[in-house]
Amino acid sequence: MNYKKITFILLFITSIGWTQNITSFFKETDAFFKEYVQNGRVNYKAIKENPESLQKILAMTNSLSVTKNDAKTYQAYWINIYNLSVIKGIIDNYPVKSPLDIKGFFDITKHVVGGKKITLNDIEHTLLRKQFHDARFHFVLVCAGLGCPPIINEAYMPETLELQLERQTRIALNREDFIKVNTQKRRVQLSEIMKWYKEDFTQNGNEIKFINQYRTDKIDEKSKISYYPYNWNLNEIE
Repeated sequence: MNYKKITFILLFITSIGWTQNITSFFKETDAFFKEYVQNGRVNYKAIKENPESLQKILAMTNSLSVTKNDAKTYQAYWINIYNLSVIKGIIDNYPVKSPLDIKGFFDITKHVVGGKKITLNDIEHTLLRKQFHDARFHFVLVCAGLGCPPIINEAYMPETLELQLERQTRIALNREDFIKVNTQKRRVQLSEIMKWYKEDFTQNGNEIKFINQYRTDKIDEKSKISYYPYNWNLNEIE
């Protein structure tokens, strides 16, 4: 018996099964966001009434395992998992007016993913930020608050992830309600996201230098920076 040949066949079959499962995960996730997300808001009420599709997607993760060796698949997977888990956390406590009304929403509540229990902070800080040091994650990880950049009605996909990261970063940093500029007084008010994670945005300079990479109308780098209060009201379709 040729054990090497048998091993190769088994690995090949396993690889096919994994590819089919991860493809199904992204496809189902894309369909879910298209159905329940509109104009940067989520229809939590509808999901609460029919949670089966969300439960099915999260159950899929029990047969999936992604590695950093395939960075785009890994990042797209965990970005989607974060946004799906935020929604799961909200509907588990719905109706609610803010994620902060739920004790331990980000750092205590455990979500079962791939047979493991992890928090939202584990996903954001350990699995993504710590591994890749990409400030653009802050514009695609959506915390359920209106102060966060808007959630999109599509899944993040490995093959389009770079374009999606760039697009969502540009959208946020060109919005007048996200970056508030007073050119006459040379002042700029930034989201508190850029205060909480200052080290992410100042790796190659200050926050304004980072912002100007993506803005159409550049900000004077000598502008005085301050931060406006974060809006934690739920990003719910009303």
